[in-house]
Amino acid sequence: MNNMHTVYGIRAVLESIQAGKTVERILIKKGTKGDLVTELIDLSKKSGVHFTHVHPDRFLKFKNKNHQGVVAYVSPIVYQELSEVVQQAFEKGEDPLILVCDGITDVRNFGAIARSAHCFGVHGIVVPMKGGAAINADALKTSAGALNSIPVCKEDRIVNTINYLKKTGLTIVAATEKARIEIAEVDCKQPLAIVMGDEAEGISEQVLKLCDHKAAIPMVGEIASLNVSVSAGVMLYEVMKQRK
Repeated sequence: MNNMHTVYGIRAVLESIQAGKTVERILIKKGTKGDLVTELIDLSKKSGVHFTHVHPDRFLKFKNKNHQGVVAYVSPIVYQELSEVVQQAFEKGEDPLILVCDGITDVRNFGAIARSAHCFGVHGIVVPMKGGAAINADALKTSAGALNSIPVCKEDRIVNTINYLKKTGLTIVAATEKARIEIAEVDCKQPLAIVMGDEAEGISEQVLKLCDHKAAIPMVGEIASLNVSVSAGVMLYEVMKQRK
């Protein structure tokens, strides 16, 4: 939760959820009771916000704050609905370009990817509900502000997301050095989703099987692969070049 915006107090946390902010997690000190706490728990369940009852010792670091036994960590950005992002692109008469991050965990890599995505015309970035890089102050800084303007969509399962994008008419391209064709050989003028894998393992096998194309970046030299943020920039540049 490092660098997340911290909200203190029951009513303040309630208002954050009601305002549609992305509340990542709520801590409730064990023994904290009352109608407002009950209301907060009910709203959290209804809104799908994760909350945990924790030992009072966890709240010692908040002793100078008026927390009333409740603290929440709020994302610095508001996540958007993928279906709306895709639909808006079609309504503008544009071919959607979606960047899917399958398990990218490094915060600065993610920030750099968002910066490239913004520069090369990506309509939206998809991140997993769990296991992806935290979108915090470091990510925002590395993105040079791009995360404040490019839509980010948090999806429960990337496999389901790929299936949805395919049904919506997008062609899915997996970025992998193991591919037999290069990205320049793929028709990038059509509605498209580019999938980038995590820094260590790459794209998961489940997701890879669903992709329409597997495409590589041509390279020379002895190092087998590029940093994922650099790879994303190269892939997206090729898309923009073809579309222009």
